[in-house]
Amino acid sequence: MKLQLAAFTALVTLAGTALAADPPAAFTPCKACHKVEAGANGVGPSLFGVAGSKAGTAAAGFKYSPAMTGWGKTWDDANLAAYLANPKDTIPGNKMVFAGTKNPDDVAALIAYMKTLK
Repeated sequence: MKLQLAAFTALVTLAGTALAADPPAAFTPCKACHKVEAGANGVGPSLFGVAGSKAGTAAAGFKYSPAMTGWGKTWDDANLAAYLANPKDTIPGNKMVFAGTKNPDDVAALIAYMKTLK
């Protein structure tokens, strides 16, 4: 019985983890340029490990713009929110062509999702 309970608990934990990592609908436009697997850069850098990292450092092998590498800030919630809402104003001269996510709920969902990419 204890073994069955342990197996059930592990299954529920894994299922919860898988659900937590499902991308929100707001991630759909991001997929055009970004991948979420480690080391899988596209037109934009992989988003794996971005949350909590220093800007311009998370995706090995990706050629970040001087604006991004020179920004010098860490991708905490506030910096991610500002950048996702308005990339050009947050880091002038960065290469991302996306205009930004205007809905604050979508921005929050994207940040929560990015934090699962570890």
